[in-house]
Amino acid sequence: MTDRPEPTRSARDWLSTLARYREPSTGRSLFELAATVTPFLALWALAWMALSVSPWLALALAILNGAFLVRIFIIQHDCGHGSFLRNRKAQDWLGRVLGVLTLTPYAVWRRSHSIHHAHAGNLDQRGIGDVLTLTIEEYRARSPLGRLAYRLYRHPLVLFVLGPSYLFILQNRLPYGLMRAGWRYWTSAMGTNAMIAIALGLIVWFGGFLPVLLIFLPTSVIAATIGVWLFYVQHQFEETHWAKGEDWQLHDAALEGSSHYVLPQPLRWLTGNIGIHHVHHLYSRIPFYRLPEVLREHRSLAEAQRLTIRESIAQARLHLWDEAQGRLLSFAEARQKYGVT
Repeated sequence: MTDRPEPTRSARDWLSTLARYREPSTGRSLFELAATVTPFLALWALAWMALSVSPWLALALAILNGAFLVRIFIIQHDCGHGSFLRNRKAQDWLGRVLGVLTLTPYAVWRRSHSIHHAHAGNLDQRGIGDVLTLTIEEYRARSPLGRLAYRLYRHPLVLFVLGPSYLFILQNRLPYGLMRAGWRYWTSAMGTNAMIAIALGLIVWFGGFLPVLLIFLPTSVIAATIGVWLFYVQHQFEETHWAKGEDWQLHDAALEGSSHYVLPQPLRWLTGNIGIHHVHHLYSRIPFYRLPEVLREHRSLAEAQRLTIRESIAQARLHLWDEAQGRLLSFAEARQKYGVT
């Protein structure tokens, strides 16, 4: 990286620069796949063998394996963006297979996620692929019961404990949000469900219910929880970007409404660099393993929207969008500033 300061650019101006990083390397992609799936399967096997030694050891290995399942999801995520392999058919089939492991029907998720990318930060287009966020006025207009429901929805226990398990284990069994969008999404959901059922049936056949309870479920729940937390902090931070109508612009919302979650190197690897989310949202065709290359060569992007782990924890208390100030507020701040209860 050169020491010369980069000129200030608009979000749209970055597109031609970022396009240079979009091509995946088949060899690198296959290496990343092997480096992720191999330890995942190995830990699954070790956890199964550990059941005969100590259920607690098996559970510990299953919890650890949740991190590798997160990385598997990132590869599935890149497949959905068309950024993992050059061959689209092979890429889509890989995404479908990985969707069985992540409990996520590939075609359903790909469509809902594309909607998220197309409308992120647009107050007029909320509801699919995002965390429900109300403005101060929308919250104020709700009935007392409606405000209570929103408070419960945004409570950390619901968002980060109950919600992830509900989302991946239950909600993903149906093409949620696309129920009337055609047979393709039902085929994706039901096909994934069938393969999950076959896998669980084989696990029970060979090992009984303990592997399901102490390995399959903990691994899935931990991965789901980590995934939801990452998604939350990628868009729910104090100075994120929300706008209505003509004030909303796709590229500005992508760059300014997505954080750069600064993680230690081991966590960056396990999360597939998804913390470099502002670059990903601005140009989603960049393979996850090339995102650090972008930051090394463009200092202004490396410094934009930085969010440390400590800072990210504080974001969990922010729940209402203040259109006047252009920032997220906590319920306490909204009550103090606007008398909202």
